[in-house]
Amino acid sequence: MIPLLPPPLPLPPGKRMSSPCHTSAVLVVFMALAVVGAEQSKERSCDVIGDESSESQMERALLKKLEPLSPMRFNVTVEKGKTENYIYHFRVCREVNSTLHDFGGLVQTDRQNGKTTVIGRINETQVFNGSDWIMLIYKGGDSYGRHCSGEKRRAVIMISCKRGVTASSFSIISEEREKEQECFYLFEMDSSVACPAEDSHLSVGSILLITFASLIAVYIIGGFLYQRLVVGAKGMEQFPHFAFWQDLGNLVADGCDFVCRSKPRNAPAAYRGVGDDQLGEESEERDDHLLPM
Repeated sequence: MIPLLPPPLPLPPGKRMSSPCHTSAVLVVFMALAVVGAEQSKERSCDVIGDESSESQMERALLKKLEPLSPMRFNVTVEKGKTENYIYHFRVCREVNSTLHDFGGLVQTDRQNGKTTVIGRINETQVFNGSDWIMLIYKGGDSYGRHCSGEKRRAVIMISCKRGVTASSFSIISEEREKEQECFYLFEMDSSVACPAEDSHLSVGSILLITFASLIAVYIIGGFLYQRLVVGAKGMEQFPHFAFWQDLGNLVADGCDFVCRSKPRNAPAAYRGVGDDQLGEESEERDDHLLPM
């Protein structure tokens, strides 16, 4: 609720506030109300246990990593017989009900009588991680009654890695309340924010090959556009430096012919063929005896 401001003091008789002063006073009042409203509408976030100066870089990095989950709300219903029927409401580093200003990050609601119990508060947060999981702990919940020596409740949320899923499968695993101390509620959920960063598997050679192919593509496309639009070339002349590549292809072909040919180009044949002149003369001699005498 916005606090009510005290009424202004009455002016002495015969005194009237001048117009500029009245306008300034109204502006000051509206600015004060705007500041108060902005402070109240701003949602609180996780506050790690201890002084701000004692927070480690790892804790700050993990809280920043969890920020994509903060706008989401998670609920799970648990029913045990006729005596226990609860709904658990959970938010990541945000209050479940920001209008109450109770810092409740995980709240239990009894479906039979509507009673709410804060399991853990975001202003008493602990966070740490492993290779593919993040553990988020809310402490400072409402105290137990008969259980756990009346200590304050605590919520432990295990966030496991699951790629391609922002958040899913929020569920309660168990409630450990049969001990004298250190009782807790254990929850779990899947999220891609808990996954480690994927290392690039490209080798140096692959990177160079991709770079070279990209440069070739830029050269061909850019040269083609320049030849067509600026020079006005048509047909194969649109290819950049067409004459150069044509000569280079001929030179390469000559080089391959010189290197790969096993015999000289002008080598004499291994056999001698019969000439046409010899065949013509021999046939004339053979046909002489066929003429009539």
